[in-house]
Amino acid sequence: MSDWGTGHEGARIADLGDGTYRNPILAGDHPDPSILKDGDDYYLTWSSFEAAPGLPILHSRDLVNWTPIGFALERPIAVTFAVDIVKHRDRYFIYIPFIPAPWAEGFGTTPRIFVITAPSMAGPWSEPVDLGIETYIDPGHVVGEDGKRYLFLSRGSRVRLTDDGLATDGPIEQVYEGWRYPDDWVTESYALEGPKLFRRAGWFYLVSAVGGTAGPPTGHMVTVSRSRSVHGPWEHDPGNPIARTWSADEPWWSRGHATVVEGPGGDWWMVTHAYENGYRTLGRQVLLEPVEWTEDGWLRAPTPDLSAPLRKPIALPGQQHGAPLSDGFPGPRLGAQWAFHAPARGELDRVRFDGDGLLLAGKGTSPADASPLTVLAGDHAYEVSVSVELEGDVEGGLLLFFNSALFLGMGIDGARMRTYSGGKPSHWQEPAPAVRSLDLRIENDRHIVTFFYRRPGGEWVRHAVRFEASGYHANTIGDLLSLRPALFAAGSGSVRFRDFRYRALR
Repeated sequence: MSDWGTGHEGARIADLGDGTYRNPILAGDHPDPSILKDGDDYYLTWSSFEAAPGLPILHSRDLVNWTPIGFALERPIAVTFAVDIVKHRDRYFIYIPFIPAPWAEGFGTTPRIFVITAPSMAGPWSEPVDLGIETYIDPGHVVGEDGKRYLFLSRGSRVRLTDDGLATDGPIEQVYEGWRYPDDWVTESYALEGPKLFRRAGWFYLVSAVGGTAGPPTGHMVTVSRSRSVHGPWEHDPGNPIARTWSADEPWWSRGHATVVEGPGGDWWMVTHAYENGYRTLGRQVLLEPVEWTEDGWLRAPTPDLSAPLRKPIALPGQQHGAPLSDGFPGPRLGAQWAFHAPARGELDRVRFDGDGLLLAGKGTSPADASPLTVLAGDHAYEVSVSVELEGDVEGGLLLFFNSALFLGMGIDGARMRTYSGGKPSHWQEPAPAVRSLDLRIENDRHIVTFFYRRPGGEWVRHAVRFEASGYHANTIGDLLSLRPALFAAGSGSVRFRDFRYRALR
């Protein structure tokens, strides 16, 4: 279990302090949110993709203020897609689709679904157990009227589980044909996925996503079907889709991948993810909205504007939101705001603390193959800074990193400063001093990115070139990630990082 850092300043907070909140409840990239209600407690995690550690677990009592309690997946075995959190009897389960990746040694070339289990949401979590379910993603767990456990899967398929939930107990079957939208709607693709199931008033409800999670702003949507039996037949909601981005003029795009949950006051709420209009770079953020039941038992989402203040599910004193992003690197473990991109199984072995900052061993030859340490950002404008000191034959620096093909930032190697943009070294030779210790700062002010550097204790010097980063997003590069601050060390030596600071700008 990792520790959370200290010193976070000014990031977007959902709770407005007057009994209302403003979306997003989780700013920044939290795609495919999955929520478990466990008595008065709520737990949430999301797709952590190419990050290690993976599957951060957050806790809440009011569905608005979320605090971290740790990670469920310290060492992912491949890319981690949309999960389902489950409590069955006295055990907790997370059903995880893993997707092949070049760094996932020995995993193979086919997506597979695994499960981990624990006595508590705080862990300790087991090692992943392979369920032998290949080519499918997005598991959704439910207990049928027959008392048996089932996983619903992408494309409308389903498989029965053993009573302990750790193996399949029968073949994968096609059991559900999703609701179809008109052919002239502008979407990415049909993509029936994200099944989430619950039972209410004698009905099983199946909430699905269709339309594709990126692409056009009007693509993703939330659909509902119901049945008296987990075995069907399934009846589609006549009001489908119950949520969708209808126009690119709306503040939230590609709304979908919903979990419907009973709130602390007995009312009902829906959590979705969406891109923010003008800020796709932040990834898919988490939205919360009230839902209502019609007299004949269908769901409706009546809120017309999810950007306006909304009434909180419950007013509780002393609630805290978020986690610090800044880090003085006190050790003895890496702060849990950090995650390696595209990690090898032993990636955490690169980290060492000796009482004088974070010593990160070099890897690869550039930021592209160095598995940078990234931290999630959720603000429209922010700045990050860090002190960099080289040890041995190495390049180290500060980035805004989307993926190995798309990033920008600065690196020093003792002989020169190298400037990166568009995922490659820039032609610009910045006249920075040839030193082995330098403070670096990046300001991202609503996509206008400015670099600064200074000798330790000196005055900041503005980099001669500014950059525009609004295109660093999923539709540009075909990867469902976000632009985030990162530290990198490339080469055979090590880089000592001190005093990382994150500050939101207004």
